[in-house]
Amino acid sequence: MSQTHQNISARPMPGQRTGIVAWLKANLFSSPTNSAMTLLLLSVVLLTLAKSMDWVLFNAVFGANLEACNNARGVGACWGVVTEKGRLIVMGRYPQAEHWRPVIATALMLGVVAMSCMPRFWNRWLAAVWAVMLALYFVLMKGGWFGLTPVDTDQWGGLPLTVMLTVIGMTLAFPLSILVALGRRSNMPAIKTLCTLYVELIRGVPLITVLFMASFMLPLFMPEGVSIDVLIRVLVAITLFSAAYMAEVVRGGLQALPKGQTEAAATLGLSYWQAQRKIVLPQALTMVVPSLMNTFIGMFKDTSLVTIVSLYELTGALALALNADADWRPFKLEAYFFITLIYFVFCFAMSRYSLWVEKRTAVSKVR
Repeated sequence: MSQTHQNISARPMPGQRTGIVAWLKANLFSSPTNSAMTLLLLSVVLLTLAKSMDWVLFNAVFGANLEACNNARGVGACWGVVTEKGRLIVMGRYPQAEHWRPVIATALMLGVVAMSCMPRFWNRWLAAVWAVMLALYFVLMKGGWFGLTPVDTDQWGGLPLTVMLTVIGMTLAFPLSILVALGRRSNMPAIKTLCTLYVELIRGVPLITVLFMASFMLPLFMPEGVSIDVLIRVLVAITLFSAAYMAEVVRGGLQALPKGQTEAAATLGLSYWQAQRKIVLPQALTMVVPSLMNTFIGMFKDTSLVTIVSLYELTGALALALNADADWRPFKLEAYFFITLIYFVFCFAMSRYSLWVEKRTAVSKVR
């Protein structure tokens, strides 16, 4: 039986299935109803943005001109309040002539934090770098050495204080949370009970209560003549509070790990701590990276509560700067937008680093 072959004419190229055009068609303009809703919402967003830009940029006052700011009230923003009070907001009550010291100290601390986030620097020298950095930080901030003017800790404030409380609090809380999480899963009743009581007690009260107790109640129980600096008390309170919440996150990662991992470690003859360090904890911590980063971000924002104990971090320094000057007080909204931007930059950086860690450890799945 003979077969006849016939050429088929060329068909038109299929429509584009990838790229921005395909995404828009599939998600925003897939039907007449979706197209109408997209155009309506887009119009609302553009109108709102146009009105906002008038207030934020076009009618705004950027110079520290109080008369111009008063004339622009209700029409444009007064960013002059940032120009006028920005130094006090960022640095708090730290002596103005010595502002170079917290700038260098904070830059040094953030530099070491950035270095610690890079795998190439994860070696035995990293702990020594941290020790040197902390020593230099407190020498610069506190003074009294190398001819530096002494500055009491109650004058520290603004962004340097926020960064210091967050960085040191996270550094101390993270290993403590791991020990507490392991303790809650321990077979020793005394250790398990002690860790459980600690977590439940701390999680049962708000942070502001812990700060109040550390600042005002703890000195009442100290021997006469013994006084602990308020900054140290606040730092310990933040560390203990954060460690309790972080311990539950770590415990969730430990419980999610298959039991066969620990059984395999025991089969290999590894001790308890060897199994935890080499097999269990690396996998458990990898699974809870987003939750851990969420705790870190929450800690960074919760430092604003230390104002209750008269430590004026970024938010407290803003209130201090404006409440003392009635002329600039009406422009508090613009000042809050300024510190909101600072908080957003730090929180966004931590969030992006969390995503990078997830991708590196293959936890994040591309769907």
